[in-house]
Amino acid sequence: MIKKSITVTEQQEAWIQAQVADGRYATDSEVIREAIREKQERVAEVEAVRAILIKAEASGISNRTPEEILAASKAALRRDGSL
Repeated sequence: MIKKSITVTEQQEAWIQAQVADGRYATDSEVIREAIREKQERVAEVEAVRAILIKAEASGISNRTPEEILAASKAALRRDGSL
């Protein structure tokens, strides 16, 4: 593992220490690593949505009505067990 030195505000330090004091994390480093992991996940999710939107935009305009699109979406969710 690589050691890093970071600077945080007093408010951030208080929050980090509260997380450790509550027993959620054993060390400051665990709090920071978890924050980084969560940020990485959010960025990956945004990129995935962006890629889907780009693909959808490139596919052109649909001839289906909004009601047909909604019905197809609901049917797909039911098949996947999401609805």
